[in-house]
Parts: sequence; structure tokens; C-alpha cells
Amino acid sequence: MQYFFSEHVFKRMAERHFSPDIIKDVIKNGMVIKEYPDDTPYPSRLILGYDNNRPLHIVSAYDQNNDMEYIITVYEPDIQLWTADFTKRRK
Repeated sequence: MQYFFSEHVFKRMAERHFSPDIIKDVIKNGMVIKEYPDDTPYPSRLILGYDNNRPLHIVSAYDQNNDMEYIITVYEPDIQLWTADFTKRRK
């Protein structure tokens, strides 16, 4: 699989101190907590993973035809906006 990191994502990764290897590891081993099957041009999903004990959310889209993972954004979820396990948005 190949990974595409946009300029936006690289900026966010630098600001938030996430490396490409961490992002790839979360995509491979993290938990999909939300799917967006109608997104275009490719279905996307929200993935939860951890960098040591630090929670991480990644939104990415996968192009099956080209085996390409498009990283859309990366962020550390805010405990005030997410449940304690970071899997659901608070209401």
C-alpha cells in the first residue's frame, strides 16, 4: 500500500508532532470508529489509534484500484468533545 500525505496533513503532523510512521501504524492497526461510505472520490473513515498513551484520530480514504491511502487529516481528540475512550462524540 502507498500513502499520500497532502501539504495540509504534513503541516498538521508537524504542529502536532506526529510522524508518518505513526500515522501508517495507526491506519494498519487502529480501530475504525466511523465510516463515510458516500464520501467522494473514495469512501473515508475515522480511525482511532495511539502513539504510546496519546490518542490519535486519522481521517483517511482508500483507493482500492491504486492501493493508495489518502490521509485527509490527523489530530489528537479533545476529551471535552469525545467520550473517555475517544470513540464517540459527546452530545
